[in-house]
Amino acid sequence: MTKTIKQAIIAGAGPAGLTAAIEFQKGTDIQPIVLEATDQIGGISQTVQYHGNRMDIGGHRFFSKSERVMKWWTELMPVQGKNSKDDILLGLNDKPLEKDGPDPEKTDKVILIRHRVSRIFFLRKFFDYPISMKKETFLNMGFVRMMRAGFGYLWSCVHKLPEDSLENFYINRFGRPLYELFFEGYTEKVWGVHPSKLGADWGSQRVKGLSVRAVLKDMFKKAFGKKDDKTVETSLIEQFIYPKLGPGQLWELAAEQVIANGGKVLKQHEVTGVHVEGHKVTSVTVKTGTGLQTLPCDYFLSTMPIKDLIAAIDGIEVPDKVKEIAATLPYRDFITVGLCVKKLKISNETPIKTYLNRVPDTWIYIQERDVKIGRLQIFNNWSPYLVKDYENSVWIGLEYFCTEGDDMWQMDKESFIAMAIDELVKIDIIDREDVLDATQVKIKKAYPAYFGSYYQLDEVKAFLDTIENLYCLGRNGQHRYNNMDHSMLTAMECVDAIQSGTTDKQAIWNVNTETAYHETKSN
Repeated sequence: MTKTIKQAIIAGAGPAGLTAAIEFQKGTDIQPIVLEATDQIGGISQTVQYHGNRMDIGGHRFFSKSERVMKWWTELMPVQGKNSKDDILLGLNDKPLEKDGPDPEKTDKVILIRHRVSRIFFLRKFFDYPISMKKETFLNMGFVRMMRAGFGYLWSCVHKLPEDSLENFYINRFGRPLYELFFEGYTEKVWGVHPSKLGADWGSQRVKGLSVRAVLKDMFKKAFGKKDDKTVETSLIEQFIYPKLGPGQLWELAAEQVIANGGKVLKQHEVTGVHVEGHKVTSVTVKTGTGLQTLPCDYFLSTMPIKDLIAAIDGIEVPDKVKEIAATLPYRDFITVGLCVKKLKISNETPIKTYLNRVPDTWIYIQERDVKIGRLQIFNNWSPYLVKDYENSVWIGLEYFCTEGDDMWQMDKESFIAMAIDELVKIDIIDREDVLDATQVKIKKAYPAYFGSYYQLDEVKAFLDTIENLYCLGRNGQHRYNNMDHSMLTAMECVDAIQSGTTDKQAIWNVNTETAYHETKSN
């Protein structure tokens, strides 16, 4: 008798999809088949290559309070040794994480130890992110702004607003003056709507532990040598790990492992139909370069946007209300301009020693209201191996938030790149004549948004849960602004549930709602 091998179809080769595939291969006899609609591995965690340089879409700090996730990453790729050329190039003077491992000069398949520096650029000056209580902060803000911020925070401590919007969420933690200075304008750049129109859910997921009190607590812990990354608020972490050639390298390696262990990872295979019989998915229709094909399955794991998933389901009656909610779920899209420049005009004024006195930031939040750019990544500081000519050039990413179909999204590539260069020249980050090369990358549905029909999402989830062998994973699969580790945890919970035989999906939906915030990136 030949044993029938069960088959799991996984829609999407991003962190959630590939994690699920590997987890199936670790502990079950279920064969995973990963279907990726594009020709790229990693989803938004992919690494784009251009003229010898590598671009991280959004910036991915590999850090989690989940030991299971940290172990998963480092089992796939070992962490570097303590005295690598990488540290010498960046000039780190902090003691690195205690971890022995291979020299990155001798192998590409290695994770680097990185030092986190993220700052805010506002009023043409730099502020720590999160805002610190240093002398430089007071000087940059000026006496009047500082006094208003102090009294505003004290008022917020005794007069709490109902947390029925993201605006009130921030005001309760920072006071109105600091909110207006550092959160209001930037949040509107990211989401395209005022924070008063956004739900507090986003804040409770991304920055629920961050406040003036948390910053002060962190400062005292560091002063007395008691800082611990397992208890510190995750926006305050000072070190993280990072694949030598960018996040996409790790996910490409994960895909290779799935294939080596007998699974399949099929690119340019877009799921267009999800066929349900007796409240179970029995097969999916896939659009490929050669036409349509139907694949049977015992389990269907979806990292597809919920909007697309609901539209693809047939064989079961989908309530009109569910269709309407799913069809109108809001998203924000993302455009990155990669610029290779000779140098930046801004110089290093931090205590961190750096190569050629370059700024040490991994990314910079651009709070200036006279430009559209939201963030600036400096890829040299993520990994010197992302840059073709680290010694003589700086490879940067200019990040813009938009909505598919709006003016920014519709702008032609050359005009958009020209606008991006103009903006960095305007705020004195670069000189125009120092630009060596440029490209542009667009990402659809990068950020599930928290307004509009999002607040009726529970009705869609309730319907999806009636389909016994359908599991929704990851950022778009759950319409939740998950970080990379959260997406991975949804996959792990899913495979655990299948392995144990439970049909209860609550633990999967609960990832990043009831547990402590685990950060891999602030994107």
